[in-house]
Amino acid sequence: MGVYLVSVGAEEWFGEEGDGWGEVASALNAELRQRGLPPYEDVPPETDFAAGSGQAFEEKLTPSMTGFLALCETHLSREESEILCGWTVLVPFSLDEEIWLPIDSGAHESMVAGAPQVLPLAEKLAAAIDLPPETPAACDNLDLSMWFRHQAKELATTRPGPWSKDLDTAFYVALFLRAAQHSIRRGCRIVYT
Repeated sequence: MGVYLVSVGAEEWFGEEGDGWGEVASALNAELRQRGLPPYEDVPPETDFAAGSGQAFEEKLTPSMTGFLALCETHLSREESEILCGWTVLVPFSLDEEIWLPIDSGAHESMVAGAPQVLPLAEKLAAAIDLPPETPAACDNLDLSMWFRHQAKELATTRPGPWSKDLDTAFYVALFLRAAQHSIRRGCRIVYT
């Protein structure tokens, strides 16, 4: 159990059953039309799992976010922090401002943010902690989680830096960075589940 960030392919995004995101997809497209923008319907299909392929995104949010939120307060404005950390649906196209969608008959709202707006904020934090280039770019099946649990600890002993002072913080910087990059590269949505 727990909270995951995962990419969503066309079948699940437009699906009307079970855990499908059809209600969100419809609400988002309606909101985009109201803003004079075209609906977003060009979603890539699900792909079969292939480790290291970069075709899917799946990471579990288990470490503490305390250090990461403090880093955001230090390097980002409050509005920037809300864009970086407050979304529940990340889309691969630019939005002038985030979109709030009622979910579950209006009892909750989901914030939709554009990956092109999230990416520079994550890059700013990555530069602030000097995130190492060895950080995995493909996050198909908990690749970041596993790297930070094992290889990052080893790398921190041979090449320490601001990133290695708090590996939980570095994990979340990498998580948001890679999520935005993946969304743009694959043209897909990233959601919390």
